[in-house]
Amino acid sequence: MTGQARTVPTDIPFGPADVPWEKAFSGLHTLGGTPTVTPPSSDPRETYDNVPGIPFAGFQLPACALTAEQYTEAESLLRAHLQRQCRNSVGFQLNGDLDYQHRLAPYLDLPVNNAGDPYRTGSVTHNTKILERAVLDYFASLWNARWPHRDDDPESYWGYTLTMGASEGNLYALWNAREYLSGSPLLHPTPTPGPSAPGTARRTLAAAHREQGSDSFHPVVLFSADTHYSVTKATRLLGLDTMRSLGERRFPDENPLGRGTPWPAAVPSVGSADGKRDGDGDGDGEGEGDGTIDVDRLAVIVRFFAARGFPVIVNLNYGSAFKGAYDDVASVARMVHDICAEHGLDERDVDHGGPGPTDVRTGYWLHVDGALGAGYAPYLQMAHQAGLVAAAPPLFDFRLPQVHSITTSGHKWMGTPWPCGVYMTRTRLQMLPPADSEYVGSADTTFGGSRNGFSPLVMWDHLARRSYDDQIRAAVECDRLARYAHDRLRDLQAESGRDLWVARSPFSLAVRFRRPSTLIVTRYSLSCETTRVARLVRPYAHLYAMPHVTRDLIDALIRDLAAPGAFPPDPANT
Repeated sequence: MTGQARTVPTDIPFGPADVPWEKAFSGLHTLGGTPTVTPPSSDPRETYDNVPGIPFAGFQLPACALTAEQYTEAESLLRAHLQRQCRNSVGFQLNGDLDYQHRLAPYLDLPVNNAGDPYRTGSVTHNTKILERAVLDYFASLWNARWPHRDDDPESYWGYTLTMGASEGNLYALWNAREYLSGSPLLHPTPTPGPSAPGTARRTLAAAHREQGSDSFHPVVLFSADTHYSVTKATRLLGLDTMRSLGERRFPDENPLGRGTPWPAAVPSVGSADGKRDGDGDGDGEGEGDGTIDVDRLAVIVRFFAARGFPVIVNLNYGSAFKGAYDDVASVARMVHDICAEHGLDERDVDHGGPGPTDVRTGYWLHVDGALGAGYAPYLQMAHQAGLVAAAPPLFDFRLPQVHSITTSGHKWMGTPWPCGVYMTRTRLQMLPPADSEYVGSADTTFGGSRNGFSPLVMWDHLARRSYDDQIRAAVECDRLARYAHDRLRDLQAESGRDLWVARSPFSLAVRFRRPSTLIVTRYSLSCETTRVARLVRPYAHLYAMPHVTRDLIDALIRDLAAPGAFPPDPANT
């Protein structure tokens, strides 16, 4: 059924000159009339969010383009706004201490494109893959992987630089895990010697789906309540089951964390009663948990699914988004391996449906989302070795044989003008690309087709100008700044006589506190999240002690938080 046609207004002002839309084409000379384009159905200025100080009208794009004066005014307003907001930004895992334009500006006029595999130059020869390989080798060494990458060395690393941030790394990791655990063909198979025994070899995804009731190649994704939302989004994009979706569909009354209770969306975090961030622990947050995954309850979930033949994908956080928590990767890795070994999922033959050899794979995949932590913690670990700090975050990298993949963001610890990052796995875990890519002269092993060639250049520039000594000093200073911010907020709490819920998880660069007024949230670009603690609603904000943040900026925030009306009244609780 079609609805009644809407009347489109013809007098909507548009562009910096406020010219009505229907007159926006009068300055064109090539066309004899109005081109075939749609007019606005309502005024965009009234529809979109208002950004104080930079009216949207000045940035609208009329068909006759902006005049030089209009362009200059719009660009000046935007630049001033961004410089002000970036200068005061303390709420996100972003390093604003950038210094690239004097060296790298000439590259903005070059169409660099890193299409295809990083280790093949390919047909798009105007790329920065030589720098991409150098950046990847740097992280392979930092994360204790075997390097350089070699196709003929299954234990060497393989990776690529991300056009998005670690969200892309998480998406690629879950795709890699799904294909690996589903029995899809490997890019570099290592055949098991001799023919497989009849009737014992497990089969590929296609073959398994032909076998009624086979769950051996049906992976389930497990992640904590403090996991970044990109992981949940990736499971939906990839059609992967989570513990809740599979549990509700196949085992509705068998939640192993509480028989007869609803399946939680996620594995509870430490100090959490369920998978909803409802803390009831006794950590440094007046009863709030520290945000690390509850290893004991994770073990219960892993055992439940492994005992029923399901391979498991476990996502671990190494510097979680809001609390900056570091999961105990080594303990989880040992636990997952041991439980899977009990149920024949530590090593299993994958038969590709023909008379040829099988390959041996694990029945689990461990991915480390180290968006911030995997770029920062190795230097704090070095600082600990040097006696500069008392402790450092736990082991997380390829020294653990059970770790399958790691990702980190470039715009967080290093600092880049746009999101980017690194994804890394082992060569023997690479999957056969889904399509032929002769067009670009390189295997299509990465997530994107065209890939940002500027990001490897920026990350290379950062790493080329900073020694390990420089990185260690920066890590130590940020750790000290986080402690300073935590102490100042605790002092403010004591002076105000009001519980500000101040908390800092171990090794975290994030300090959490009661959410202040919208004005303060906007001024400092604070990230906010509402949680439940002891079943009471708590609207939180946090700050991040990143390299561009100074004690003066922390002090300015504290002064604003100390002013009358800085915090709204307590929320209504049920």
